[in-house]
Amino acid sequence: MKIITDVKKIDEILNRGTIVEIFPTKKEFREKILSGNQMKFYIGFDATAPTLHLSHAKNFMLMEKFRKLGHEVIILFGDFTARIGDPTGENSYRRQLSREEVLRNIKKWKELIKPLMSFNDKENPPKIMYNSKWLSKLNFEGLINLASNFTVQQMIERDMFQKRLKKGQPIYLNEFLYPLMQGYDSVAMEIDVEVCGTDQIFNALAGRTLLKKLKNKNKYVVAVTLMENPKTGELMSKSKGTGVFLDVLPSDMFGQIMAQPDEMVDILFINNTNFSLDEIKNIIKSSNPVEVKTRLAFEIVKIYHGEKKAEKAAEEFEKVFRKHEAPGNIEEIAITIKERNIVELLIHLGLAPSKSQARRLVLENAVKVNGKVINDPMITISVSEGMIVQSGKRNFRKIKGK
Repeated sequence: MKIITDVKKIDEILNRGTIVEIFPTKKEFREKILSGNQMKFYIGFDATAPTLHLSHAKNFMLMEKFRKLGHEVIILFGDFTARIGDPTGENSYRRQLSREEVLRNIKKWKELIKPLMSFNDKENPPKIMYNSKWLSKLNFEGLINLASNFTVQQMIERDMFQKRLKKGQPIYLNEFLYPLMQGYDSVAMEIDVEVCGTDQIFNALAGRTLLKKLKNKNKYVVAVTLMENPKTGELMSKSKGTGVFLDVLPSDMFGQIMAQPDEMVDILFINNTNFSLDEIKNIIKSSNPVEVKTRLAFEIVKIYHGEKKAEKAAEEFEKVFRKHEAPGNIEEIAITIKERNIVELLIHLGLAPSKSQARRLVLENAVKVNGKVINDPMITISVSEGMIVQSGKRNFRKIKGK
């Protein structure tokens, strides 16, 4: 396999803005990747939710760039670690999932990432692996041996543990052991490079320690941005349901991108399109903010759904949001034709996740039935064939009788 060492291509990847920090140093990693030797890259994901968002997507796009340079790339699904529970933040303990839940999530994820990586490449396709292959075989003796490479003081240094301790909040033992499990992934696969989010640096460096001690091998850690809003610090989150998600219709994805705050435009262009940095600068300079965001939405939707569907999504957006018309292709939901409370109807149609959210939407004048605003959560609606129910600016459902 020919390894590409084009300085311009490599520096475009390293300096684009997706990569935040490289351990031990960016200089050393750059020299290694310019050497012409093939390296084994991996990135791991715990499938803790059934969907992915654009912050995940940019990681797969980065891995594809390394693959196109000729390096071996592994997508590791944590089908074992997802059931252990890595801490999600300073205050929360992550619910442990069943194996069946994890495998269902992984099946969906594999479909969602197909547009982002060339799995059909005959010469050097990305590989998919599962860490249950080695972690499920790790016995108590093996776990003790791994743990003997770290001190309690080293583990407790993790920032989220420090925050919990200061607030008197618990740290569960399975969370405490999680870095050992993720670290052992690097040993089992004999990795050269781990790509991870900045929230996983501690775990990735634990893997660097284990690999050095157990295999006498060095590992680089490439930490990437979490794509937070620079003004609010808000992150895209699969657990909270915030962000631009990959498992939605082209029109919904287009609308979700257009709804992003203006300060996210540069970040999304850099992380989620294939334009060079120079091209991005020219696009932003040459158009007004609305046109720039429209171009951004079109380009991202095109990656996942193709050019024709991206064009259709742009037309739908123009029709619904600029001309205030109903979209031409509305999802139809089959329900029994009868009178229903508006709150119940919104939930049944999937336009609100809960009664409280449905009531809030109604009270905020965000619900329409056949174009008429409904502002009383106690009102009863006479459901009819072909009725169009709208929640917010871009969520529509058409009633289909059964």
